[in-house]
Amino acid sequence: MRTSDTSDPHDPASPAPEPAGAEPGPARTLWASLRPLVLRMHFYAAILVAPFIVVAAVTGLLYVYTPQLEQVVHADLLGVEPADTSVPLSQQVGAAVDAHPEAELSAVRPAVEPDRSTRVLFDADGLPESYRLAVFVNPHTGEVVGDSTSYGSSASLPVRSWLSEFHRTLHLGDAGRLYSELAASWLWAVALGGLALWVARGRRTRRARRVLLPQRSASGRARTLSWHGSVGTWALAGLLLVSATGLTWSQFAGDNIGGIRGAFGWQTPALSAPAPSDHGGHSGHGDHAEHEAATPAEEVDAVVDTARSAGLDGPVEVSFPVEEGAPFTVRETVQQWPVQQDAVAVDPSTGTVVEELRFADYPLMAKLSTWGIAFHMGLLFGVVNQVLLTVLVLSLLAVVFWGYRMWWQRRPTRDGAFATGRPIPRGAWRAVPTRVRVGVVAVAAAVGYLLPVLGVSLLLFLAVDLAVGAFRRREARTA
Repeated sequence: MRTSDTSDPHDPASPAPEPAGAEPGPARTLWASLRPLVLRMHFYAAILVAPFIVVAAVTGLLYVYTPQLEQVVHADLLGVEPADTSVPLSQQVGAAVDAHPEAELSAVRPAVEPDRSTRVLFDADGLPESYRLAVFVNPHTGEVVGDSTSYGSSASLPVRSWLSEFHRTLHLGDAGRLYSELAASWLWAVALGGLALWVARGRRTRRARRVLLPQRSASGRARTLSWHGSVGTWALAGLLLVSATGLTWSQFAGDNIGGIRGAFGWQTPALSAPAPSDHGGHSGHGDHAEHEAATPAEEVDAVVDTARSAGLDGPVEVSFPVEEGAPFTVRETVQQWPVQQDAVAVDPSTGTVVEELRFADYPLMAKLSTWGIAFHMGLLFGVVNQVLLTVLVLSLLAVVFWGYRMWWQRRPTRDGAFATGRPIPRGAWRAVPTRVRVGVVAVAAAVGYLLPVLGVSLLLFLAVDLAVGAFRRREARTA
């Protein structure tokens, strides 16, 4: 049965009726003037940006399952035969150093399970930025079982790092980063614009159920719109979270967000001890004796014992000193809830903790950032997190599909020729009161400054829209 409410907030020619006896108050009048503008921007942004959002969503979903994929693909490096005894960690590190004397010892991640290998990390010439050489050692025998590259602070192995780069840049370098930043920059704007249109429709009909649940009695484009709006409403919180956390990694907006966090003291704190070495300057470490003198691998056992006594009882990464007399740093690497990110600096000569940093002492915004990024990566709640992100991505893909379907259903069909959906009618900007225009321009300028890719793309949208409008007016005059 066809619904009696044939109004459609995605069609200005068919506005939803006002409730009986409703008075057009200031808020309602303001929304009435803004609605065509929001509708037009939502339409064009969704049509043009949705392909980038879809690619980011699909590649991100692939990355979410890389922990399991990594365990399968690199099982020969990560897994060992379990045993009841283990050799000292210093001996394991020494075996890795003997296997690669040309590299500079950087850190070690001791095995935490009987069937897991120890991972010794080196800085080595010829590796890309943020990559290290990972050497895997059997903790029960001290034998090297293999080596691979390791990426970033998460120590991702090749399959995981490849999918991470695929999601972030499509393996197109810095130019490729623009696609993911474009998707993250517009996702929140499209989602909030759609929510405003959808909720306003529900308020006019005074039925919250129509906002939260699809109308099964509707048909045609009204039914498509019902699913598009209700599913989008349920997915909104997750979409805003992945958009915000994605922007923190972006090329241009990420720098601005970092500046804001710095200005308000929201950065993630760090130990004051010297940081682990970077990829530059390996001179003086080619000789094995000098290498051992600069990085006292034999002291790592006492350092780990001290860190364990200080409460770091989960998986850890031990970073070796980068200069003589500097302390070791030990940090926890668990990103699942409850997050374990405590860190300590240990003086190997005295076996004492000289500095400590507890996750409980992080500023609130730093904690929220850590939790949000872990959720974005599918790590915060383990498999539950992965399932939530899967549902979120599938919901997003469905919302995009329904959006394009509505566009298709708007197409003219009287002459039987191929046609696309009709755009939202022009003139929305001229209908907005002058004082509101000033506010809209100010907000758009501020957002465009904070999110440069959004700002530049918005200007391009407007330029193309103005050019199309001028072309059509010229055609109308010459017709």
